[in-house]
Amino acid sequence: MPPTSSFAIDVPDTLLARVRAGERGAFEQLYRRFERPVFNLALRMLGSQGGAREEAADVLQDTMLKAFNRIGDFRGGNGAGQAPFWGWLRQIAVNESLMRLRARRKHGRDVALEDDAWLEDHAPPPPAAADAAQLQRALEALPDTTRSVLWLYHAEGYTHDEIAALMNRTASFSKSQLARGSRRLRQLLEPAETRAGGHAHA
Repeated sequence: MPPTSSFAIDVPDTLLARVRAGERGAFEQLYRRFERPVFNLALRMLGSQGGAREEAADVLQDTMLKAFNRIGDFRGGNGAGQAPFWGWLRQIAVNESLMRLRARRKHGRDVALEDDAWLEDHAPPPPAAADAAQLQRALEALPDTTRSVLWLYHAEGYTHDEIAALMNRTASFSKSQLARGSRRLRQLLEPAETRAGGHAHA
């Protein structure tokens, strides 16, 4: 079962109608509802080192501005079979974050994890991942692309095909990054687990 996205916030159709009508107060309500999910997603994908917090703030502003300007393009709603607003907004936020990661790659700041062979790895992160600060430090040690795949797959519930489409790569690339990133995360987190448990893992 896919995880529940932090974006999964119900938005009344009446509020969307007011936003479409250009009502500033309605847009401010929408902004407050999604400010934290958009910023957190951008921060997880971009990392928190260097000027990433400023970049994440830029992603938030650009995402919400585009959503406001393109609200007429959103054809979903709360009816049966309709796409939810939060999914549409999340897609904009992911695209904005990936655009900044692509700019980094042009400057040679990101090298995805590579090795000679990989196996699909769907195991969850080790229990130490429950420590948010510790998990964040471990995620920071991963390349941007690898970290983004892990976050989109585990936290947001995207499929490998969806991630591949977002990144202009193949589903196999997404699977390999998930496997390598998951293994690397466990390597980074397990020493802390061993210290906490007072014994080594088999």
